[in-house]
This record gives sequence, structure tokens and C-alpha cells, in this order.
Amino acid sequence: MTTATLTLAAPLPSRILAWMHERFPFANALLFFILYLTTAAVARAGEGALSLSLADLAGCLVTWSFFLLLRVFDEHKDYALDCQNHPQRVLQSGLISLNHLKVLGVLAVAAQLGYSLWLDQGIGQVTLSWLALMVWTCLMGKEFFVGEWLNKHLTWYAVSHMLVMPLVVFWLANLALPEVTLSIELKAMMLLAFISGFCFEITRKTKGTDEERDTVESYSRIFGTQGSAWVVLALVSAMLACQLWLLWLLAGTPSLWTLIILGAFYCLALRQVWRFMDTPTAALREKNEAVVALDMLAGYAVVIGVSVSQQGVSLLWWGV
Repeated sequence: MTTATLTLAAPLPSRILAWMHERFPFANALLFFILYLTTAAVARAGEGALSLSLADLAGCLVTWSFFLLLRVFDEHKDYALDCQNHPQRVLQSGLISLNHLKVLGVLAVAAQLGYSLWLDQGIGQVTLSWLALMVWTCLMGKEFFVGEWLNKHLTWYAVSHMLVMPLVVFWLANLALPEVTLSIELKAMMLLAFISGFCFEITRKTKGTDEERDTVESYSRIFGTQGSAWVVLALVSAMLACQLWLLWLLAGTPSLWTLIILGAFYCLALRQVWRFMDTPTAALREKNEAVVALDMLAGYAVVIGVSVSQQGVSLLWWGV
């Protein structure tokens, strides 16, 4: 059953899945899994532990649940505006309600808190890092109680919301290695996550000239289409610099294969954004998002590869 033919008579799970397909596709789980695995590898590298183990499957799922929670928060925060701009969506058309999403949010919170408490065997650093993350997440949900001002200053909006990424990374590092220390490698990972998230956010809200709308804010309306694209190029370059710095911290001078992979995806991103600058359409904006996401994933994958080659992998469920 497609979203277009879905009705209130359909089973609730089908309607929830339709919402997820539309607003939180399962394909996005790959990025969240890789973010966790990269953080785990970096955190353990500083402690001389094995990079990855089968136990990290649970960490991947809990990470996915956190980003699901962020989507639920956003759906509540933007509901009125989305009803105006996107009345055809599953939520806005009434096929599911905000109360249904609240249940998903509660389940996600229960999974995160329960797993953190279990790892701590009580309240410890894992749980406290999750609590700090949740405080910032709730403030984001309330737009720091200055929502009207933030919506008029989109750059500060992005900065305030992307500051959640270092907190996410610290919590994920604790999931992977409870009582982890805040090493220079982990700080570099936090910076990479912040820059990567900021880069994708600016890319996502740099619109083509054929899709600009007065009721939808975008960075291209603030900086101009060309100016916003140049900001994306600067952030892609900053992301590459941070990737190289992290690799150097982990294993010294990056090897030729890492430079080839990072360089190839960096050039792919540059080429695509330049194409968009020449012809700023919605279709090319979507390709911008795809290549920037691939650039992010490639960087994380290379970090995982380097960490595994340095430390190794355990096939035991709770192997150390």
C-alpha cells in the first residue's frame, strides 16, 4: 500500500511505517550506525582497546533510537508550519497523530535510558552523559525559548542545534566504553561530527531557485544561492581537514589509500556543488545532499578502517 492510497482504515503499524518512510527512512539508519561505530572505534583507540565487537549492534540500535527521537521532536515543533506547507504528509493529513509519535518518543527514551543504566549498573558516566544530551535536546525542542528570534537568524539556529552533535558523540563514546576519558582523539571526533552535521544542514537548506517559498526559510534566501553554495564548499573543506587531523591522531601520517578515498569523495562533492552553482535547481540540490552525505560516510568509514587496522576486532559478543 502506497502513501497515496493509505487511509485511516489501514492498520496503525502500516500508517506509522508510512510516516517513517516519508520522514525517517530506514535507509538513514546506515549513517547513524556508522556514526556510532566511528565514535566507538575512536574512543577505544585512545584506550588501546579493540576497535569493534558484536556488542556494538546494540549501540547502533540505541543510536538510531536517539535520532528517531529528534525527528519526533521536530515533528512536534514544526507541526503548524508543516500543515501549511506540506498538508499532504502522513502526519499533516491526519493518518497518524502527534500522540502516536509521542509513544514512539517515549519508547526511544526508555531504550536509551535503560541501556545507559544497564551499562552503568546504576547511575554513572553513561547515564549522566545521556542526561546532559537530553537536556540540550529538550531545549532544542523548545527552540531555547527564543524560537521567533532563531527563525529570523537561521545561522544561529543551525549552530545551536548542531551543538548537540558533540554531546551525542560523548554519549556514544560512553556507550562503547563506559567511563571513557575525553582524549584528544575523542575531541577531534566531536569536532568532526559538529562540522559534518553543520555542513549537511546548510546543504539541505540551500534551495534551488525553483523551490524557494516565502513560508520556508533557507540559507539561500539569507546568503543568496551563490553565497550559500560557497558556505557549503567551505564546510566540506573544513570537514576534510578535520578528517585528516583525526586520522593523523589515530595513526600518524595518513596512508595513500586513505588520501585517495577522502580526496575522491571531496572532489565529487566540490564538482556537484559547482554544478548546482551554475544551475541552482531542486534536482541538483537533492544531488548536493546525496554527495555531501557520501563524503561524510566515506570519512567515517575511513576512520573506522584505520582504527580497526590499528586495534583489531572482537567477534565475541562482549569481547574486550
